[in-house]
Amino acid sequence: MSNLQNQPVYDARTLGAGKMTLLGVQHLFAMFGATVLVPVITGLSVSATLLFAGLGTLIFHLCTKMKVPAFLGSSFAFLGGYATVTQMGMANGMTLTQALPYACIGVFFAGLMYFVVAALFKIFGPARVMKFFPPVVTGPIIIAIGLCLSGSAIQNCSSNWWIALVAILIIVVCNIWGKGMVKIVPILLGVLGSYIAAACFGLVDWTSVGDAAWVGLPFRMEDTAFSVFKNPDWGLVVAAIIAILPISLATMMEHIGDMCAISSTTGINYLEDPGLHRTLLGDGLATSLASLFGAPANTTYGENTGVLNITKVYDPKVIRIAAVFAIVLSFCPKFSAIIGAMPASTIGGVSLILYGMISAVGVRNIVENQVDFTKSRNLIVAALILVLAIGIKYGAGDAINIGFTSLSGLAVAALVGVIMNAVLPGKDYEFGKK
Repeated sequence: MSNLQNQPVYDARTLGAGKMTLLGVQHLFAMFGATVLVPVITGLSVSATLLFAGLGTLIFHLCTKMKVPAFLGSSFAFLGGYATVTQMGMANGMTLTQALPYACIGVFFAGLMYFVVAALFKIFGPARVMKFFPPVVTGPIIIAIGLCLSGSAIQNCSSNWWIALVAILIIVVCNIWGKGMVKIVPILLGVLGSYIAAACFGLVDWTSVGDAAWVGLPFRMEDTAFSVFKNPDWGLVVAAIIAILPISLATMMEHIGDMCAISSTTGINYLEDPGLHRTLLGDGLATSLASLFGAPANTTYGENTGVLNITKVYDPKVIRIAAVFAIVLSFCPKFSAIIGAMPASTIGGVSLILYGMISAVGVRNIVENQVDFTKSRNLIVAALILVLAIGIKYGAGDAINIGFTSLSGLAVAALVGVIMNAVLPGKDYEFGKK
């Protein structure tokens, strides 16, 4: 780890256009596996997902004055909401395709909730609001994000551990012993090396690639939220909003955790400048826009934070390059098929390192802010967050039902952590002091 900490920090001026482009491709690959997994699980369009991941990222950067190196990809937090609404629709005689736009309407309103909370940050200031989100809360949440994702990495690796190990070894060797550009694109090299190895051993199915067109539109109007209003079921519209809206409260806490992770990684306090009100606004606007056109809710991506931590390239331009690539490639079904043919073991090998890096950033967040764990109240807050997040994830089937909706373990942990920190005496954190 000391080698990672001692790497120099690079930017566009020192790297040049060619190397920045390669780094953009690396960020594209880092987010791709998880981003396309959400539409695969829910039935939403993969191409639309790519399009609005790219557009959402650019919107986020505009809202944050081009300062924050964050990529917005598909949010897993809303999977329970999509499943709940589509099941209600199918119980009323709809097909999955007909029910999904109703879930998208619920996600649209969830995105609007970000606007409300962003206004609170603007009105009351980050210091008053952030007293509810100190490092004793956000640090364990960041740790839990990586640990909750780790199961999917192991599952993907298990499909072929040898191919996964190729990706892991390439990343480690390039990062520790690589020189020059090799040292700062280990993720991309790991993906390519593992993919090529799998292809050489006949482990890649190219059928879908051959059948896919070179150029095509990313979405169809009948898959968008607008299609609902041709013959709306108003009861299902209201039910979708009620089922999905509360999830936004948890995802906003995850957003704050991600902003803390990015700030900790880069050493720049983005919570103050450009401010959480701007980052929340960008995230909410991207989510609402994506949902209208049949794409999943967006969220700031921990995978790309892991890439930032490894490469030490914090220039937001590299993220915008990745966003442009995502937009362009959304119009190419052939490319989506090529990525879709990537072995799960390759994605697993890369994810294994990136998810671990996310948790490591959470540990760093706690250490650098000198959280005092000799205090019982801090131990209790951190313990509840970690046990609830991981316990629900792996012990209760990802989420628990609370009557009107389902909440992921991470969402429950975040809510409990914030509440416990607020009510327990002995708070010693002052925003901006450490």
